[in-house]
Amino acid sequence: MATKVFINLPVKDLEKSIAFFTGLGYSFNPQFTDEKAGCMVISDSIFAMLLTEPFFETFTKKKVADAKTSTEVLIALDANSKDEVQQLVAKARELGGTIYAEPQDQGWMYQHSFADLDGHQWELIYMDMSQLPNQQ
Repeated sequence: MATKVFINLPVKDLEKSIAFFTGLGYSFNPQFTDEKAGCMVISDSIFAMLLTEPFFETFTKKKVADAKTSTEVLIALDANSKDEVQQLVAKARELGGTIYAEPQDQGWMYQHSFADLDGHQWELIYMDMSQLPNQQ
């Protein structure tokens, strides 16, 4: 069984991408960060590998998607509160990210989204399981 998750994403400008996510409060593991890749720490067991496009291309035979014109993945992360979701999305916008969907509030779940500098879509979700409607 897997114990860690590594999300690999192609980026056009590694330095700008690292600055963007550092501005959102994420750190980078220097052991796995160099001029071709940045290892963003999301949690103790979840990491996003930001790979320069030429380096990313060495891992696949397929054409690399342009995340600004097509969706290749939706990355959803949980948050501790609705306020945290709102703060992170606002900060992402300040740092040059874009908002691609309006927030959704279903009472028990609040979700809002942003696209990073390369167009990768990140969804932030707060779930209050005590308010989850009964499933029948």
